[in-house]
Amino acid sequence: MTTEKFEKDARTVHKFIQLYCDNKHKNTQKNQNFIELNYKDKDLGKLKYNLCKECEKTLKISYDNLLSCPHDEKPSCRKCPAPCYEKTDWKALAKIMKYSGMKMGLLKIRKLFGTKQK
Repeated sequence: MTTEKFEKDARTVHKFIQLYCDNKHKNTQKNQNFIELNYKDKDLGKLKYNLCKECEKTLKISYDNLLSCPHDEKPSCRKCPAPCYEKTDWKALAKIMKYSGMKMGLLKIRKLFGTKQK
């Protein structure tokens, strides 16, 4: 996997998990922290987050799995011939990705038509 692909995927999963946690776990105690993006001995900066324990765990699992992906050309996890996620972790991330993907799509549509979010 290229460094650019790794960074893009890491930032995307971070954004999706943060959006999900912000919307679904509003009244849960959050932990402010960061993950250092290091890939193939390159420092790509830090991802700051403010997540509940459950979402923080999902972010860390996702990041670790992304780091250890053995594929030169990384497929989407859904189409991977050798999935690295445990079934429960995969289900949790799939739920987050579905929710956040829909939410981000709706935000883009609202922006396009100038509609304010409630």
